[in-house]
Amino acid sequence: MAIAVLLIVLVIGTLAFHFVAPSAGWTFTELASNWSQIDTTIDITFWVTGFVFVAINLFMAYAIIKYRASKGGKATYDPENKKLEWWLTVLTSIGVAAMLTPGLFVWGDFVTVPDDAMEIEANGQQWHWTYRLPGNDGQFGDVKAELITSQNPFGMDPEDPLGRDDVLVLNPSVHLPVNVPVKVNLRSKDVLHNFTVTQFRVKMDLVPGMETYLWFTPTVTGSYEVLCEELCGIAHHTMRGEVVIDEQADFDAWLAEQPTFEETLNPILGNAQVGAAQYAVCTACHGQQGEGIKALNAPKISGQEPWYLRRQLKNYKAGRRGVHEDDIYGQQMAPMASTLIDDAAIENVIAHIQTFPDNPAPATVQGDVVRGERIYAVCSYCHGSEAQGIQAINAPRMAGMTDWYLASQLQNFRSGIRGGHPQDFYGKQMGFMGRNLQTDEQINDVIAYINSL
Repeated sequence: MAIAVLLIVLVIGTLAFHFVAPSAGWTFTELASNWSQIDTTIDITFWVTGFVFVAINLFMAYAIIKYRASKGGKATYDPENKKLEWWLTVLTSIGVAAMLTPGLFVWGDFVTVPDDAMEIEANGQQWHWTYRLPGNDGQFGDVKAELITSQNPFGMDPEDPLGRDDVLVLNPSVHLPVNVPVKVNLRSKDVLHNFTVTQFRVKMDLVPGMETYLWFTPTVTGSYEVLCEELCGIAHHTMRGEVVIDEQADFDAWLAEQPTFEETLNPILGNAQVGAAQYAVCTACHGQQGEGIKALNAPKISGQEPWYLRRQLKNYKAGRRGVHEDDIYGQQMAPMASTLIDDAAIENVIAHIQTFPDNPAPATVQGDVVRGERIYAVCSYCHGSEAQGIQAINAPRMAGMTDWYLASQLQNFRSGIRGGHPQDFYGKQMGFMGRNLQTDEQINDVIAYINSL
């Protein structure tokens, strides 16, 4: 009897949760695309499986109560019941057909891309998203995996004239126009990934060595998070991106600001001599040779990779970093970065910094190196086995850099002081990982190990 009561309570509790508690957050996000058919298909599946769940559990409860052991009771042997078998076969067939048939119609629409759909390409790799759009000719240029380098992250073929005007978005955020059908071609650079935007109700795997696709028509302007829903590695949960749906004019303005492949072939080259004059402002805090000054909370910047310096300076200038009310020293750095008025000035200063001697910063943080080595095993997937940094994974060098600064930034990532800006995708990514270090002692241990590298 107790089991029967539990089954009945289970059914009642499940139904109550489904109908009374939608505000608990388990229900769908608001639909923002043309794929209402997918919602309908899932609703049908819920009703069919829900009916079966209720019927089976209540039948088991009924059977337990009706045929429970009783004094003088006698079991009967009934190996076949053709009437029951026919009922079960017919009802099961109807249920399966009700679930599968709508899905077949939806899939037929899903694989049939409208002729007037615009095309973009989404590239996935551990652990970030980048995008490519065709240029004015409306055609994509060839890409080859063997051509992928730090300078050519998309693997563009420089010999293909069709690719010269391709628009390259080396950023997890991409913009699209509202009410325009979009075909998203999907490529992976390394392992299986999955491109998912929940509000659009679409998802598709990215398979290394082949190109897959999906399509949708965005119907509501706004910003929507891109997720990877394929377990792609240790930082899978941090692989976030963004699709921003704009009115056509706003989309056109955004598109005009993005670089083409041809423009990336001729990057702005920094002038170290010009940069020396511009670096004069930086000297007061970071030192004559970028060695850092702890008393002024300025870390060592000599020896740090140019791509990382460039990104952080642009983050400060764009307000993506140094805006949190508790980030006191970030707030100090933000107006200083603004003295570099354009990209040329940034490149000049970085070129000058590259002329400094790369002397390791003195070790000031004490911790258990053995414990730190175990903790660092997670960090090594991005930052490298020797903490040398890996540009392809957007992870900067840490070995030989200022250890007290590393400690303060890990604390900031952990507490949300850094990485909280919605456009600071890599800061947000590090925030997820930084919360693995739950105590200051763990932070000190891992930094002590980094100091040993």
